[in-house]
Amino acid sequence: MNLAAVIAVALATLLAGFYGLRLSRTTSDFYVASRGVSPLANASAIGGEYVSAASFLGIAGLVLAGGVDMLWLPVGWTGGYLVLLVLVAAPLRRSGAYTLPDFAEARLESMAVRRAASLLVVLIGWLYLLPQLQAAGRVLASVTGGPQWAGGLLVAAVVILGVVAGGMRSITLVQALQYWLKLTALGVPLVFLAMAWRGDGSPGISDTSWLLPDVGDDRLYSTYSLILATFLGTMGLPHVLVRFYTNPDGAAARRTTSFVLALLGLFYLLPAAYGALGKIYAADLVEGGSPDTDTVVLELPARIVGGTLGDALGALLVAGAFAAFLSTSSGLTVSVAGVIGQDLLRGGVRSFRAATVVAIGVPLVLSLVLPSSLPVATMVGLAFALSASTFCPLLVLGIWWRGLTAAGALAGLVTGGVLAGGAVVWTVATERAHSWVAQPGAWTVPLTFLVMVAVSRRTKRPPNTARTMVRLHTPEGVELDRGDWRPRRI
Repeated sequence: MNLAAVIAVALATLLAGFYGLRLSRTTSDFYVASRGVSPLANASAIGGEYVSAASFLGIAGLVLAGGVDMLWLPVGWTGGYLVLLVLVAAPLRRSGAYTLPDFAEARLESMAVRRAASLLVVLIGWLYLLPQLQAAGRVLASVTGGPQWAGGLLVAAVVILGVVAGGMRSITLVQALQYWLKLTALGVPLVFLAMAWRGDGSPGISDTSWLLPDVGDDRLYSTYSLILATFLGTMGLPHVLVRFYTNPDGAAARRTTSFVLALLGLFYLLPAAYGALGKIYAADLVEGGSPDTDTVVLELPARIVGGTLGDALGALLVAGAFAAFLSTSSGLTVSVAGVIGQDLLRGGVRSFRAATVVAIGVPLVLSLVLPSSLPVATMVGLAFALSASTFCPLLVLGIWWRGLTAAGALAGLVTGGVLAGGAVVWTVATERAHSWVAQPGAWTVPLTFLVMVAVSRRTKRPPNTARTMVRLHTPEGVELDRGDWRPRRI
């Protein structure tokens, strides 16, 4: 039954992708869906790609292992869109760019900054893809008994076929449908689990000691650093930003963000309940090591409900988990392939398709040769920290401060990239998840801002800064010859 659920989700994804092939003909279709996606559809697609394995499985696992203080993760992941709504969404769409490196080049008129931004997009995308593929392997091995490498390979194959078929236009349809599938996959079983828990006499309700967070010095620092990374890292995630280029205008981008806040707020009510039930019925998973906690969502139906109904609910959850792997991996692959296709290849549809194989092939190989015992949510948190330490300062200062220069931006990107990237490498290599290095956002983000401002004050700003700032901040109702800025080779 579990294997049938995985196959059904894979086939549905492929069918939607090949349907998008009928609608995708131009370069604009493949990169930004011809900028014609409605706010609700775009918000559903953002929710589909944003609700990754870390959200579907990881939050419940971390609540099981660490208690209620782990809920700062979904709070930060959702609240980050509020910051994005206020500071970034509309001006970024008005820039007319296709990718984040396009924006960097248009704003700062520097190929060096563009190359640095391109490198960071690829690194963040791969860092985010790695735990998706690893988690897919663990889940598929857990529910089917197959080899662990098969899950990641299956996800990569489906993503390649779907993205190559229709690019951004088809992936938008796939991700929008998969958000609602994931919401249903978590919501429906939770109703039955709650009924079975009540029928069991509501065990555990009198013992709330696990709700009390650990407030030790190291834990307190890690929590605040995590909040900072998730709030500010959202705006710099390449697969999130690329979706705002698909809106018709800045007003639609703002409406999209408002819808996203509502959809994510609804979804993130559910994983915490699974974590709480796991404390009662699956506490033994903590003893087996932290990766085992990622499977608590899938374990609960058999443990609480049991029988044929428990198997059916478990299969629904497996389908939702696999949809999470596919939708997030698809969004990341599109964003990384867009950058590789433009900056390393010739541009156009053929380059995009070739770049797609590279975009997901590299993290697939890494997922096979670099097994990690870190929870999937912790790995994703590292991607947020790298994003917050690099692209957040670039976007905030680039949009709202005319004094930012190419030299300042480049110095900041190098500083944040080296420091946060070094922290990521150390954490993955040592597999230690609780220290000031494992949660670097609290010191790398302000340091990057400081470097960008300090260097910019001593260097010359780009000659067309005033014109670019007018473009970014003039409301859509004002008559202005905007014209989409187009990078070379598009």
